[in-house]
Amino acid sequence: MRTNIFAFFLFSAAIASIPLSAANTVIPLWPNGAPGPKNAAGAEKDTTTSKDGLVAGRSVIRLGDVGNPTLTLYRPKHNNTGAAVVVFPGGGYHILAMDLEGTEVCQWLNSIGVTGVLVKYRVPEAKGQPPYAAPLQDAQRAIGIVREHAKEWRIDPKRIGVLGFSAGGNLGAEISNSFDKRTYDPVDQADRESCRPDFAILIYPAYLAVKNGEGKYNLAPELHVTANTPPTFLVQTEDDPVHVENSVYYYMALKTAKAPVEMHLYSSGGHGYGLRKTDKSVTGWPRQAEQWLRSLGMLQTS
Repeated sequence: MRTNIFAFFLFSAAIASIPLSAANTVIPLWPNGAPGPKNAAGAEKDTTTSKDGLVAGRSVIRLGDVGNPTLTLYRPKHNNTGAAVVVFPGGGYHILAMDLEGTEVCQWLNSIGVTGVLVKYRVPEAKGQPPYAAPLQDAQRAIGIVREHAKEWRIDPKRIGVLGFSAGGNLGAEISNSFDKRTYDPVDQADRESCRPDFAILIYPAYLAVKNGEGKYNLAPELHVTANTPPTFLVQTEDDPVHVENSVYYYMALKTAKAPVEMHLYSSGGHGYGLRKTDKSVTGWPRQAEQWLRSLGMLQTS
């Protein structure tokens, strides 16, 4: 117990002492290691090979075997609005597309005056657990840490949202509906902070809808959408192999619950494009997301 308390104080002091001028500061999510069953992670590595496809003519970092989750702060150099977005890369809960759906996204957020918080969550999943179980713990923990240290990091604790892609979009929906109680034993003061996002941006989200015995879709059963689900922005294309029904059925659940939602559907564009420029009209989604954030009052200069 004495060792754990000592580790906690060291961890808290390390976070509190991060200089505001520091760029891309990496922080471990858990002071004494992540809770729950361990996944089969070996040495963390980029799993991309020459056989993997390019996106907009460029390769993608496919980070695998993540057993020690972290968050990385990306602070805007100019026009800080006080808003922050916690970013969840996708990768089917097997890997993390760390540049395409992570670092590049944080750079865009900085360009509109928003602090990006990139979460490197645990993948692949532990045996016997839902694939989102450990990532949801990491997501709850990350939002709690950001909210606890909002003042030091020049963030408005009432303007902290999430942005996820594919499986990361699923994670964004999970945390949007699983915030009343932590899914792990509290570690420190960060776990006493609310982990409810103030808004959610879900880009080509996966696993939000599942087929029933009749071959039709239903909302994933673990997603208990209510009027308190945060305002949500959805983007997907009709030719997405992950299926546009994920956005459509989640949209309908939000609409029925009277939770604020805006959805943009496109005829083509596929899956896994991130923010990289293509010849498809879906490429313009960041501009629409920015406009939506402004309509919510999230980009007011602090």
